[in-house]
Amino acid sequence: MPRKKKEITLEEAAKVALAEYLGVSSVETLLILSDYPLREIGLTFFEVGKEIAHEAIYCEIKPREVNGEEPPEPIANLMQDVDVVVAPTSKSLTHTNARREASKLGVRIATMPSITKDTMIRCLSADPEKILATTEKVAKALEGVSNIRVVTKLGTDITMPVKGRQIIKSTGILRNIGEYGNLPSGEVYLAPWEKKSNGVVVFDGSIAGIGMLSKPVKVTVEDGYGVDFEGDEEAKELYNTLNKVGHEAYAIGEFGIGTNYKAQITGNILEDEKVLGTIHIAFGNNLSMGGKIKAKVHIDGIVLAPDVYFDDKLIMKEGKLLV
Repeated sequence: MPRKKKEITLEEAAKVALAEYLGVSSVETLLILSDYPLREIGLTFFEVGKEIAHEAIYCEIKPREVNGEEPPEPIANLMQDVDVVVAPTSKSLTHTNARREASKLGVRIATMPSITKDTMIRCLSADPEKILATTEKVAKALEGVSNIRVVTKLGTDITMPVKGRQIIKSTGILRNIGEYGNLPSGEVYLAPWEKKSNGVVVFDGSIAGIGMLSKPVKVTVEDGYGVDFEGDEEAKELYNTLNKVGHEAYAIGEFGIGTNYKAQITGNILEDEKVLGTIHIAFGNNLSMGGKIKAKVHIDGIVLAPDVYFDDKLIMKEGKLLV
């Protein structure tokens, strides 16, 4: 009987992230940007980082209110003056001007919104080459596609035009100048064309900021915007969150497919959107992926076991990849 693989520790997971995924070297300056709820993880990265990088800096900010909210200006400036940023924070900093401006200057940035110890240990024990191979296959299948259609038994049936849009492969391997993304990762995503998506999407996995769904949330999409939100309290919560931001928050900003075989639905969108066999659709800001939607929020929702068509080709059947 084969031996059960020993589970790695939080410190070992942090070392894997810094040394293997980010390739932090002994001549680089590393910034760990965290907040109080994720202090333990942030400080773990700091302690490990001190042994790997030339210099390690730990900085803690107040938790942001929503995903995509900017960090304080002095922190945005500091992000531009280091070589690598690792950001275990309560809300995502991926879709912020602070992240974009630092990336332009060549800073490598790993965002880890709402990451938990379990997610770090589980997902960073995955074989990165296996995730890379799956990600490459999905991205290859997406090349030249004009329309993506998603259908589920619960009522999802939405079509999103994507012809010519940048296809982004997110594996968590961020070793080159200016690269950024979630860590852990494993997804292929892009920005559908603005004002052109139509249909219905029924989220039945989880929604960023809300967590695992007790009942499905149905959103009717017309000309690229969510116009009707049906369901119980979770549907109201999603609507209210978007409504606080304004009209552009209702825009369909992203379509993505998870490619991480170790990821599980936990209620934490960082891990949930990477789950193999799921897709996610996000509302709001997509400037970071080549889109034109400028909003102070980016909220992903997970759809389980979908049928996914790239033009007329079925590439996923009830959550099983066919590529």
